[in-house]
Amino acid sequence: MRVPAAVLAGTLLAGGCGTALGPDPGLEDLAVTKVAPSTIIPGSKVVVKGVSFVDQQWGAATLRLKGQAGGRSVDLRWPAAFVDFGTLNVAIDGSKIDEIGGDVDFAGSATVEILATSDDNTYESDALPIDLSFRETLTPMPFDVQGSGVIFVNDQIEIAGDGFLLGGDEGTTIARVTGCFTPDATTTCRPITARDIPMTPTDPLARDKATFPFSPTIAGIKPGTFTGKVTVINQQTASAPISAEPANVEYDMVSSQIFTVCIGTPCAPDIRASLGQYVFVQGGGFVGGEAGALTELEMSGTFNRTGMQPAPVLMTLIPEFVEGRLVRYVLNTDDELGQTLDLRQDTGQFTGTITPIVSFGADRVRGASKSVSLTIAPVKQVVYLDFRPSYVEGLRDFGLRAVDNRIRARIVEVCRQAFAGINIEFRAEPPTDFALYEHVELTGVDPNNMGLFGYDNSPGKDNGNLRLYDRLGGVNALTQQDGYPGYGGVFLRSLMGFSKHPGTFTKSVPGADPVFDKIFDPFRADLDNQPITSVDLGSSVKMLSDGSSCPATDRASQISCAIFVLGNLVGGTLAHEIGHSLGLANPFSEGFHNAGDGVKRLMDSGGDRPFLERAMLEGQGPGVFCDDEYQYLRMILPSMDPDPVPERPGCF
Repeated sequence: MRVPAAVLAGTLLAGGCGTALGPDPGLEDLAVTKVAPSTIIPGSKVVVKGVSFVDQQWGAATLRLKGQAGGRSVDLRWPAAFVDFGTLNVAIDGSKIDEIGGDVDFAGSATVEILATSDDNTYESDALPIDLSFRETLTPMPFDVQGSGVIFVNDQIEIAGDGFLLGGDEGTTIARVTGCFTPDATTTCRPITARDIPMTPTDPLARDKATFPFSPTIAGIKPGTFTGKVTVINQQTASAPISAEPANVEYDMVSSQIFTVCIGTPCAPDIRASLGQYVFVQGGGFVGGEAGALTELEMSGTFNRTGMQPAPVLMTLIPEFVEGRLVRYVLNTDDELGQTLDLRQDTGQFTGTITPIVSFGADRVRGASKSVSLTIAPVKQVVYLDFRPSYVEGLRDFGLRAVDNRIRARIVEVCRQAFAGINIEFRAEPPTDFALYEHVELTGVDPNNMGLFGYDNSPGKDNGNLRLYDRLGGVNALTQQDGYPGYGGVFLRSLMGFSKHPGTFTKSVPGADPVFDKIFDPFRADLDNQPITSVDLGSSVKMLSDGSSCPATDRASQISCAIFVLGNLVGGTLAHEIGHSLGLANPFSEGFHNAGDGVKRLMDSGGDRPFLERAMLEGQGPGVFCDDEYQYLRMILPSMDPDPVPERPGCF
């Protein structure tokens, strides 16, 4: 990033009225690494990749293109929309194509400029050398069509070339398939009505390669030989279709088959799956996602339920169609497997075969069987921690925007420690291997306007954790109808209520503590102190595992303490709210908090959990689940790991 001269000089740009004491911590590392696609047409969504982009609340972003286009100098600035901290989008319409000169090639540089609301300074990335082409229309130019070979129905047919549309407002590139089909054991080539199949770019930002599925609408699902032509056509928005020359093709289509059954990402063949988890079935010839198309999985063999004798099993499962080479089955309580077993209590192993059966219209084809072994594992709760942009920018209140990732690491560690010995897993990315998982949003401000630290807005008390898929975040209309706050999650700014002088952020809570201010005051810009910047983050800033050195006096140690304490405050609040979503406190009884004020009890009400205990300072904390609560958690989410807490406080 090019730091603005105003920041280097310690003054403001002309006309500025900012109050920041240093560079905006969210924009210090501003950089552009990629601008794509390289050919841009009306309707294109230009994607700008980089580092340290900010939400529009904190800065207005502009993509600047400076260089030569069509034999003349250009210097253009186009508004860019925030997508995430590494992505901006620029919407292109006909006026922008006209502005740069119509059908021209651009050679020059791309920069991102952001006018920061924190200090009214404009931050500019270093220039990225770049060549771009601008066109009013695109002609598809396929030069390599996968023209022959053995395929399954719904296999992706690859076409290499140039000029393919990327979808969205640009329009769609289609493959028009014509020809005839000869079923196995016959000699008559049955004519096929022309089918238009949408193509998908292999890279969503590149025009040189695309695929289309050999849909069952073309030749059905039975094995045989297809002979015909493929014509690539651009159906560009507000333009007449443009066709390429057709290519001859001939495919031998075979019956569906299973290659691998696995779980996880990456997919592992040691199959131990629990309620709500996906089992991935990889192979070929699967169908679904359109009228009359269905893939079934027949399971035949024996199931050895833990502690019982093996029993014969024959059942049919309906997986979710993903694409021709992949279906996924989620263990659930509603189908034949879920009705045969209690997936919350039963464990054991299935050994036998799995057979794909595909149907389309009146046709039904049974594929080859494959041996498989599947273990039913104890129930696991997966929790996705969704750090929203407002949470990240909310760290500015504390002067800690620059240490976001370190605070996150501490938050996750606190959650893991609170639930140690429980079959629960915390993730910072949306799970792709579980259909049923809890989603918890961390945001900046309490939208209920109640100053809550956090709130479980799932509907009703989930005794036994029957749902597995609670969402703590957004707005829940059912909760609102019950008269409770509708918005859930964890609300960062409300924690400023522990300050004796929270300023305009919030109001002090009854448990406000001067130690909070000793921890965070050194970094609060609203107190004319210096927020943490990248300059502060040398090797002397440590990740603490206890708070015996806090509060500290030197800046590096103060930063370490601030990371430790805020991570504890947020992590403890998360663990408390997740506990609610699992059916705590008082499982299978009335009430959501422990009665009275106990020592180090995580599920005590907010007013009974003092700051020092939450922060794990001065020998207090951490808060833990009391004895009966912990046994309940071990019952609903069983684990072989031991309880790491030698003696837990009583619940009563």
